[in-house]
Amino acid sequence: MQTVVPLEPGHYYHVYNRGVNRTNVFVEDRNYAYFMELYAKYISPVADTFAYCLLRSHFHMLVRIRTQRATDPDRLGFENRVGLEALDHRAVSHAFNNWLNSYAKAINRAYGRTGSLFQHHFGRLPVTSDRYLAAVIQYIHHNPQKHGFVNDFRDWPYSSYHALLSDKPTRLERAAVVDWFGGPRALRQSHASPTDESLISAFIGDDDETDSVSETESV
Repeated sequence: MQTVVPLEPGHYYHVYNRGVNRTNVFVEDRNYAYFMELYAKYISPVADTFAYCLLRSHFHMLVRIRTQRATDPDRLGFENRVGLEALDHRAVSHAFNNWLNSYAKAINRAYGRTGSLFQHHFGRLPVTSDRYLAAVIQYIHHNPQKHGFVNDFRDWPYSSYHALLSDKPTRLERAAVVDWFGGPRALRQSHASPTDESLISAFIGDDDETDSVSETESV
């Protein structure tokens, strides 16, 4: 049986999941937006987000688990102020499961389907240094190009790449990411070519098993 890595406060993780049996989990544009609305509700109180990419059949996030639950509802986009409390891995895992379960239930209602939408356990891999954090971010942003959805990853609208280079308000930890790369120009330059996946294989998981553009099974 595969060991499930706990999401420990203060640690960085590459979090990912895919549709069960390679099912598409995003069917139309509004699904991507709703997925991120639920992410803000359930995950922003317990984790800081540094990068993300949503694809038709799977998603990738780079997060750092908070040591205390956040209390600013305006910043985090949820309605009810929550008490300041220490977090442990059980509370964090519960938040991630609630997020994915809430989205799956909404998709089932909207498209008349039943059963699981995502694989049972979402992937979570610790990322252990600034060097690897930057490489995983680059890898996450290149995923749409890697899987053939676009010829240039910068044309994919459902990732954090452009938000990290923008000056518009964002929930992303933009300043930290730009600093890891050495500034906006260096961030752009580093993304000019894909990361050598062999150098970060321990931090990216089994993404080769996800769908490519030629596989179009829907929900």
